[in-house]
Amino acid sequence: MAYNFLQFKSRGEQVVEWLAREYSNIRTGRAAPIVLDQVQVEVYGARQPIKHVANINVENSRTLRVSPWDKSQIKALETAILSANLGLQAIVDGEGLRVVFPELTGERREQFIKIIKVKLEEAKVSLRKEREKTWNDIVAKEENGDITEDEKFRAKEDLQKEVDAINGKLETLAEKKEVELRS
Repeated sequence: MAYNFLQFKSRGEQVVEWLAREYSNIRTGRAAPIVLDQVQVEVYGARQPIKHVANINVENSRTLRVSPWDKSQIKALETAILSANLGLQAIVDGEGLRVVFPELTGERREQFIKIIKVKLEEAKVSLRKEREKTWNDIVAKEENGDITEDEKFRAKEDLQKEVDAINGKLETLAEKKEVELRS
């Protein structure tokens, strides 16, 4: 009986998705509404994502327009964006906010590249933990007599192939983001 790797594959894809989300928050000098997705704003006594209280549109390549549905929340939006420490500038005008993305300096690019590598390593650590859980499950199945020793070693090889495939996806994401930052 061959070992079923569906759970491992599912967890591996979750790690890939997590890394992609993390990388989408690393800005490259171009205005992208997704950068504000993680920002929470305090409105009506509760914390909510900005996209639940305002429209976010790209005004030009370096500026986002944030238009709150309730104009009395402009100050709360400004505070939330500035306190999120994204390195963005929020300028209040009559209709809402302009969020300006500053030009990336060489030094800032290098800082972002370091962050990319740290996030990649975090994803790889998560994947290693999942590999360990799966390997422990394979060993337990062999000890219980559910699979033979040959099947255990075959499963180990298959597990490593799955890990290598997911690591390849993680590396590809990191390389793409690094190229995006350097250009």
